[in-house]
Amino acid sequence: MLLEFVHAHTVLAPVPFVPEVSLYQAEDSIALWEATEAAGTPQPPPFWAFAWAGGQALARHILDEPDLVAGRSVLDLATGSGLVAVAAARAGARPVVANDIDPMSLAAARANADANGMPVETVEADLLDSDDRYGVVLAGDVFYSREMAGRVLPFLRRAAARGSLVLVGDPGRAYLPEGLIRRAEYDVPVVEDLESVPIRRTTVWQVTT
Repeated sequence: MLLEFVHAHTVLAPVPFVPEVSLYQAEDSIALWEATEAAGTPQPPPFWAFAWAGGQALARHILDEPDLVAGRSVLDLATGSGLVAVAAARAGARPVVANDIDPMSLAAARANADANGMPVETVEADLLDSDDRYGVVLAGDVFYSREMAGRVLPFLRRAAARGSLVLVGDPGRAYLPEGLIRRAEYDVPVVEDLESVPIRRTTVWQVTT
């Protein structure tokens, strides 16, 4: 049923800044938001149906520098559409785990991985208090609220302390922490209805201890 909802309300199309990857994306952001709210049971916002700036920048960076992830285990935290996970798999990461707490997100991530022919595992769980080891931890656009940032940053710093390469993509969200290492910057096309601008300057940061 979740997969049917994804297919019914999105169209498979290349990602603007990462054309190597195609995603099931909403053509009308407002209509999809309304359809999600009318689904009969409370649903999180449909973050899974859009290629957000942070994820696009992170995916671009990985595909341009595949040695960052090739042959290494990867966790894509708060995966949303699965864009970053698919890009990591395309760059040669194995295994790749796409994680989210939203089952609709994971249905979309599975659909997108299949559409791109990429091996991606999905895990529905809150991993932010866990300490599983991954070679690389990736997170696109996770500093959009004080609560989320307050939980995510300690998890990312613990991962870095265990030796993981930890990269985040962020277009200047309000709760981006200080003390990160700038890796790359991109001008990323975004959905203007959601972002109020057509392009967002977006940075890939490395998290350290």
